[in-house]
Amino acid sequence: HEFAKKFGLPIKEVVSGGDDVQEVPFTGSGPLVNSANGLLDLNGLLVDEAKAKTISFLEAEGHGEGKINYKLRDWLFSRQRYWGEPFPVSFLEDGTLVPATLDQLPVTLPKTDKFEPSGTTEGPLSAIEDWVYHDTPLGRARRETNTMPQWAGSCWYYLRFLDPENPGKAIDPEIEKYWMPVDMYVGGAEHAVLHLLYARFWHKVLYDCGIVHTKEPFQRLVNQGLILGPVEHTAYFQADTPVSAKDVNENAVGGPVLKKDQSPVEARKALDVDVVKKGENFVLKSNDNVRVTSKAVKMSKSRGNVVNPDDIIAGTGADALRLYLMFMGPLEQVKPWNTKGVDGVYRFLSRAWRLIAEGVVPATSEPASKEQLKVLHKTMKKVTADTEKMSFNTAIATMMEFVNDAYKWDSMPHEVSTVFVQLLNPYAPHMAEELWERLGNGPSVCESTWPQHDEQYLVEDSVTVVVQVNGKVRATISVAPDADQDAVMSIAEADPSVLKWIQGKEIKKKIYVAG
Repeated sequence: HEFAKKFGLPIKEVVSGGDDVQEVPFTGSGPLVNSANGLLDLNGLLVDEAKAKTISFLEAEGHGEGKINYKLRDWLFSRQRYWGEPFPVSFLEDGTLVPATLDQLPVTLPKTDKFEPSGTTEGPLSAIEDWVYHDTPLGRARRETNTMPQWAGSCWYYLRFLDPENPGKAIDPEIEKYWMPVDMYVGGAEHAVLHLLYARFWHKVLYDCGIVHTKEPFQRLVNQGLILGPVEHTAYFQADTPVSAKDVNENAVGGPVLKKDQSPVEARKALDVDVVKKGENFVLKSNDNVRVTSKAVKMSKSRGNVVNPDDIIAGTGADALRLYLMFMGPLEQVKPWNTKGVDGVYRFLSRAWRLIAEGVVPATSEPASKEQLKVLHKTMKKVTADTEKMSFNTAIATMMEFVNDAYKWDSMPHEVSTVFVQLLNPYAPHMAEELWERLGNGPSVCESTWPQHDEQYLVEDSVTVVVQVNGKVRATISVAPDADQDAVMSIAEADPSVLKWIQGKEIKKKIYVAG
């Protein structure tokens, strides 16, 4: 559309449903128009319907057949650079290819301080002649000077990790059968076309060679969401008068315009201090009727929105950064960065430190009370379950609730502190290790057995039941968990807050909802 506009080419509407096609292209689905000839009429059909009818027509006329095309990015495996795995092949003077023998493997990179381009189409290795040229049983040969892209090693690293010292095999068959396949692969979505796909290629070749016993290397895939840059706000103005973003078409060709009359507007960056949250949107603090556009985009140096983790660690520590990344939301979701969120989890860690290390609640070696054990074992159960299903944000929220409850206690039993530190360890390992030592435990919290909750501490002594009279709540009562309907009704009718509404009156209907 932009090309046609620039060179004055005619623009014909073929899919209806958008704005004026002469001004704005329409990329959605809608009924086709101006799409008929003597052989085929597609007018009135939706885009997908028109495609299917066109394919059927071409097949019937013998001009082709419908197929699904799959696109695969080229894997540029041979690189003209120093870094990478050397190809274990050489070439004789007549061009004959000579593979390296087993006793010559692995072929390693030569040590050098010259990594600059060679000045030819070959990589920098070609300039290191004492490495390139060598003798073979068949005569003088020249090594291949291109290198592999380091994926030659990383594509099967999960196998070599299992048997890293084996001098004669990629992996011992018994070790491979014991450990493989990998239970879970965690990686970003971009790995689907890079490491994940290439590792599967590699693994299938190794399967065909009889080196591995499974066709697939990974049983489960989890893609963690991308961490976007901080939210960026854009305000719109005509002259110096602010215009609400809801009235602006920000994607118009040539720049943002007002929807009502297509007049141009100016987009200006709004700072965080200039906006305030109102409902689901942000508005100008100076005029809360003017909505701004708020978006978070991928971090990049060109946008200047990269957050340096070293800066965060210097201010709040590695544990706070680690904890915030897990607390931002579900693991698989894309999430915008907010530095203020780091301050929130840092306050939680500080409270946990004061609770255990500084004795803000006095420590005791006395056994934990029934209520303390209930809170502890409830926390153990939830954190364990959430950690196993990778719901890290809710596990952290549960530990925050535990700390809040513990601050209300008169004392902090040693056995409770010890278990809490074990639960905290996977999330804030540096602080947990320090607390573990201060509690007198050893040698390392990482080597301790993960605590298991006991259901007996989770049984409720009583449950709360809401009592209504004529559809209005009149009281809440506490009853035993195993109380039957008659017992609950008797307790409810005897409650003073209920009794004043039913005394001297005929009860025509009683409803009891179990559960």
